[in-house]
Amino acid sequence: MIQNPREYKGAFRRMTRYEGGMNSEPTYDKGRHLGPTTPSPWVTRFAPLAPAGGAVLDLACGGGRHGRHFLGRGHPVVLLDRDISDVQDLAGRADVEIIEADLESGSALPFAGRQFAAIVVTNYLWRPILPLLADAVAEGGLLIYETFGLGNEDYSRPRNPDHLLRPGELLETFGKNLQVVAYEHGLRRDPKPRVIQRIAAVKGGAPVPIEPES
Repeated sequence: MIQNPREYKGAFRRMTRYEGGMNSEPTYDKGRHLGPTTPSPWVTRFAPLAPAGGAVLDLACGGGRHGRHFLGRGHPVVLLDRDISDVQDLAGRADVEIIEADLESGSALPFAGRQFAAIVVTNYLWRPILPLLADAVAEGGLLIYETFGLGNEDYSRPRNPDHLLRPGELLETFGKNLQVVAYEHGLRRDPKPRVIQRIAAVKGGAPVPIEPES
């Protein structure tokens, strides 16, 4: 199912999403975006914490590499991006909802009022929506967030601080309402140096496996 509501189609502002992968051995698409097609190891590590069979939101999904991973694990998925051309091969599947929307347009969020078993965001930062993501995680659900951090400007794009997380920013944003399972901020070389920040957190107080099995 594809949603393309007119209220989300104002004058588009650029959705700043960087397709450079954070995988140790990324596989790259030969097509238009030249982005990674293999899921991030951070995502695959914590994906088993998502409640079985629950809906997963892949936000700023790009080619849908993480939504595809969760489909393979038996989850229905919602794929959301400003440009949905790279997930059209999934259109029509009963377990896939595709939403074309610009999160930076100032319109109401297209997933407002909904909750998900898991939300995944990688290589994308739009700070106004960060506080709203915790509310969109269902009880017992999972949030995985991974993107670039301050210091990355010394190595590669993005260099604009508006697109770089401050040290501890994900902890400050999500630590009040979610149980943090894992957090990192630092320099990786895989193979190019980049500064990344990432978090995995669940909604609920029960202990979860620190090293979940895939």
